Amino acid sequence: MNIVVLDGYTLNPGDLRWAALEKLGPTMVYDRTPKELILERASNAQAVLVNKVPLDAETLRALPLLRYVGLLATGYDKVDVAVARQLGITVTNVPTYGTDSVAQLSIALLLELCQRAGLHSDAVRSGAWSNSKDFCFWLSPLVELSGKTFGVVGFGRIGRRTAEVARALGMRILASDVRGANPQTSGDFRWAALDELLQAADVVSLHCPLTPETGGLISSERISLMKPTAFLINTSRGGLIVEQDLADALNQDRLAGAGLDVLSIEPPSPQNPLLHAKNCIITPHMAWATREARERLMTTVADNLAAFEQGHPQNVVNA
Repeated sequence: MNIVVLDGYTLNPGDLRWAALEKLGPTMVYDRTPKELILERASNAQAVLVNKVPLDAETLRALPLLRYVGLLATGYDKVDVAVARQLGITVTNVPTYGTDSVAQLSIALLLELCQRAGLHSDAVRSGAWSNSKDFCFWLSPLVELSGKTFGVVGFGRIGRRTAEVARALGMRILASDVRGANPQTSGDFRWAALDELLQAADVVSLHCPLTPETGGLISSERISLMKPTAFLINTSRGGLIVEQDLADALNQDRLAGAGLDVLSIEPPSPQNPLLHAKNCIITPHMAWATREARERLMTTVADNLAAFEQGHPQNVVNA
């Protein structure tokens, strides 16, 4: 089986090895592949592995040898899975590799909004503390999380893990699942309808997939339900948020702050309104990218392909 990796750099910028894949067949790895080179590079492949390279219906139909698409990620919105199914192409993903790492950055973004450790460290290094008349100072309001309400939108593996960490900080947990959920109450959290959660939460953390139903989920209408003292965290997909609406709310002090690891277009345009919004911390889609998480991802990617070769595919998203 000929194997082609079309955008391998973000998974493996040089600190991991592709050996497990190479054992399964001749393997060609490209760091990045522009759309105009997809067909040329994948034309002789039975298995194509991608992260963000789009495999739309037209592309899939133009690759008659293709029998397998392996996602180097959990999300599979870049692949037309319905057409792949029609063509007999198996599509797999890696659903669990980044749970702890994404939860960790979600809380890191929240803590940065509450304490602004980076801002204060920069100030100290620039001499502000040395020149201070007092033994301490702070440049922004400092927020204690204990006793406040943490709202999780999308209560899957990552949402639940993030809630566990928030609960360890003394927060109360509300959970809402856009797919619908049993409205039972647990000792650890309480289910709530989305609008109820937005009204009650001091922190709203997004952990749902991007689908036609969730695109633009957080718009001006829903932001208006939130407390002006609330924080919004998004480590899921940028398209969940109407970015101009969020930027306007931040700039008009209708929301206290946002911590984002994802944007609707990545890399973003310099004109993206959130890049210049008040109290908005943005990291470059890196929540998943700890070495530990990438090692787990690499192992599962190879295991998925091996299982397919052996006739019992696993982690199939288009069965």
